[in-house]
Amino acid sequence: MLNLYLIRHGQTYYNRYNKLQGWSNAPLTDQGRADAVSVGKRLADIEFKAAYSSDTTRAIDTANMLLAQNAYAVPALISDWHFREEFYGSYEGSNMDKAWLDAGAPVGLTTYAEIVDQYGVDKTKDLLKAADPWHDAEDSTAYWQRVEAGFAMILANPALHDGDNVLVISHGNTLISLAERYGAGKIQIHERPANGSVTQIALTTDSLHIIKYNDQVVE
Repeated sequence: MLNLYLIRHGQTYYNRYNKLQGWSNAPLTDQGRADAVSVGKRLADIEFKAAYSSDTTRAIDTANMLLAQNAYAVPALISDWHFREEFYGSYEGSNMDKAWLDAGAPVGLTTYAEIVDQYGVDKTKDLLKAADPWHDAEDSTAYWQRVEAGFAMILANPALHDGDNVLVISHGNTLISLAERYGAGKIQIHERPANGSVTQIALTTDSLHIIKYNDQVVE
């Protein structure tokens, strides 16, 4: 079993402007850099045997600032596309409210929360892909194939052993998606977890168990 610490990256300008970010690279704000340093100090006494992030600049920058606060020898950061946020296709950089209005319109819904309530998080991905004029946005099947391959990559790391702590710099919708799939209905998923928040997961070859989500213990 591996102990994964999934950290949502620090605030970016797209976060501030309520824009879908996905695979786009928006820089961290001053608050975003403070988010990274703050969570780094909170986790300074955790010895990480491996560190992963998506290959977006917001994730890499957050990882480096977080690890700079750590009291132990810092592992080399592995940045990889499997850990990216959901890809929103031609909606990348769009206002969130407008994008989810477009996605929900065919089923008579107007907000992300309404879609989630009626159909679940995976359906938001499928509806957005259908609404994307280019159909480049990831649907739920493509999304989970990519994300699960990322977890498999961590499990296959020969340097890791049972009980090791692993850092993963993650993204808001990724954490929401994990919460719905593995949270056993115990986690509120309407809103994204806070920038710089900690989600803790116990990962084995057979299971994924959420221990803490958005800094809150999952009962």
